[in-house]
Amino acid sequence: MREYDIIYIMENNPEIRFRMFVLPVLLLFFAGWGGLALIVFYTLPTVWPRWAFFVFGLMALTGTALPAAYYLNKRFPSDPPSEPNVIVRQAVWVGVYGATLAWLQLGRVVNVYVIIGLAAGLLAVEYLIRMRERSRWRPPVRELPDDETDQD
Repeated sequence: MREYDIIYIMENNPEIRFRMFVLPVLLLFFAGWGGLALIVFYTLPTVWPRWAFFVFGLMALTGTALPAAYYLNKRFPSDPPSEPNVIVRQAVWVGVYGATLAWLQLGRVVNVYVIIGLAAGLLAVEYLIRMRERSRWRPPVRELPDDETDQD
């Protein structure tokens, strides 16, 4: 492996810290679960409170799943390493999954096959997105030595 390959890898894969996710996790968690509590205890299930229920449910589940997605991506690293947008996307999939199951429960459509099928479909979509990310070719960045730089 040449020196500029190592520089490229180190510059383009910064160490992701959980510190960058703390504020979004807290906002999503407390706004989501707090909103769900307000909707469940203080409203009737009319049209707008139902929509609010799904929005707050998506927020609550995403905020709850974000630390787990971060931990799993750190514990089981992939090639290429997961970027922050991948971690957030995986947490959003959990929120979408839970909100969709709650939506389907209204129509009494949910059974074990729907639960497994929806999970398999979302996992397949995430797998295909990650496969696409792995297959993208990125040209190596070469650092020029100081004596080859343009002298003006």
